[in-house]
Amino acid sequence: MEDILRPIYQERASQKNTLGVLIIEKKKPNSPVTDNFDVILLIIVKEAEQPWYVKHYEFNDKTAAMHIVDETLLTRWMDTSTFRRSVEWIIYGKTVFDRNEYIANLKEQLRNFPQEKRELKMAMEFSKLIRSYMESKDLFESDQHLDAYSRMLHSLHYLARLAIIEKGYHPEITVWNQVKRIDPEVYKLYEELIKSNEDPGKRVELMLLAVEFAIRSRAENCAKHLLNIMTSREEAWTFGELKVHPDIQPYTLELSSTIEYLVGKGMIEVVQSETKGKGVFHRKYKTNVDR
Repeated sequence: MEDILRPIYQERASQKNTLGVLIIEKKKPNSPVTDNFDVILLIIVKEAEQPWYVKHYEFNDKTAAMHIVDETLLTRWMDTSTFRRSVEWIIYGKTVFDRNEYIANLKEQLRNFPQEKRELKMAMEFSKLIRSYMESKDLFESDQHLDAYSRMLHSLHYLARLAIIEKGYHPEITVWNQVKRIDPEVYKLYEELIKSNEDPGKRVELMLLAVEFAIRSRAENCAKHLLNIMTSREEAWTFGELKVHPDIQPYTLELSSTIEYLVGKGMIEVVQSETKGKGVFHRKYKTNVDR
């Protein structure tokens, strides 16, 4: 298959802005990693006019998809998990062209998972976990047990991804297969939720306690990314200032619930400042944890 595709990727490899080419072949009949194509051709370039260009091919009853991706967009995908397949493509893909060891360095970076990138991903999954947990709790208290159960499944998925990142790995599409090996305790929670003989309401009730403990025990470590940003200056922050901070953009949609949770746990302090309205104050935030 590689021989057939060689003329296509060699043409791209000859261009000066091409940094590397990877081939990812389909390993099983149903393959979400390759979008069920028989082969993925990932071509990484710099300063592309179009950040992400895709072209489909067919040959000898086989199918292929070529993805030409600008390195800036690819980095964003990897850092924010917005396109998780890209990480698996790089980790498991076969390198067929590598300019100045760009692909080799990229693979090594993913294996090492630098601390600053790990902290960002932990903050993202932690924020999603808090919001999903609070939604499940609210639905449970409103006697919407099936919807609460559905949200709890999402909560456990975020917890699973978080557990994988904590151990220094990138979450893959088959996240529960990873968790079973990496963090059996989190996997056990998942099993208890889906395999219990209790009715959905009782399952959620028990799981709310377990997930609350999991969130609380991880809070300081998973909030490092946000707390470090907040300690970068002495003055308290308005929510608006935090919301538009470029480093917080990957989890800005969950920022409000995250801050409220950390305020409730005493890790962020509320600072009031006067407004023109009598008895109405601006609410600002500063860290209450020694960094």
